Amino acid sequence: MGQPVFDRSQLQILSLSDRQHKMTVDDIYQLDSQTPPYDNPNLPRIAKCTIEASRTGRAVIWMMGAHVMRRGNSRLIIDLMERGILTHLATNGATAIHDFEMALIGATLENVEHYIQDGRFGHWEETGSYLNRAIINGARENLGYGASIGRLIANGQKEIDFLYPELSIFANAYRLNIPITVHKGIGYDIIDQHPAADYGAMGQTTGTDFLKFSQSVTKLERGVFLNLGSAVMGPEVYLKSLSMARNLARQSGKEIRHFLTANFDLIDFDDFHDEGDPTQAHYYHRPKKTILVRTVKDGGESYHISGNFDRTVPALYREIIKILEDQSDLA
Repeated sequence: MGQPVFDRSQLQILSLSDRQHKMTVDDIYQLDSQTPPYDNPNLPRIAKCTIEASRTGRAVIWMMGAHVMRRGNSRLIIDLMERGILTHLATNGATAIHDFEMALIGATLENVEHYIQDGRFGHWEETGSYLNRAIINGARENLGYGASIGRLIANGQKEIDFLYPELSIFANAYRLNIPITVHKGIGYDIIDQHPAADYGAMGQTTGTDFLKFSQSVTKLERGVFLNLGSAVMGPEVYLKSLSMARNLARQSGKEIRHFLTANFDLIDFDDFHDEGDPTQAHYYHRPKKTILVRTVKDGGESYHISGNFDRTVPALYREIIKILEDQSDLA
């Protein structure tokens, strides 16, 4: 006898027009916005290696959690794509949702504490129906999760009136033909609650994105991997992909071990190169153990940048732009 499952058809789904939002387009930095001061002596090295890697055809992978976008950095990330600095963007389903909503109505970020009280949290028609439709269509055409959403927003004017598509990281990645991949689990995101959610399509498209990401990691020798605000998904996807890429490299007499990693996070470490031991709490922090220690032990270099993403990301962006401008003046 089978076990009962939840019937999503009974859910009350509401319109985004009925929702209160904590973030609007006014919270997104302009390229020349004054941002909170921040300095870290390792940022120039990270910026320099990032530019060198992109110019020599190496991978520059930007892996991020949703808070990076939610702290107002969309225009900065899009500009780095426009300049050809970033070769691959990877993220989670939450970033895709916030990016979509910002492009659609110019606002995002519901008050979870308020809406969870009576079960309205996450039950929004436009977000659930449009994104799930894009994912289902993408699965039929063997697209990845990220490309499916990027295509929806980039071409959305044909059927959906997006107010701010130019602010979409996904749409711009799709337009520029830069891989943008989404790495998710079922039940992680509010669109999974919607009656239109097709879990098979989600699995297929995010699986395709995992293989796209792994392919980009095959070009990581002399490249750069940046993990910004992803404490579990980023390190885990990176670890498996790196093992796959090194497996192929070993078979052909090549190696993937000389590259730079940088982890951007709110927390700090006394020594981010010390893995510690199982009796210490920081031993179990995946970004530190995986990104800063284990995968760069045999020839790489790693850095930890601590601080809020409304400071650290703009500071990295300014370092990259400064180097580009200095090089342009010397040309």
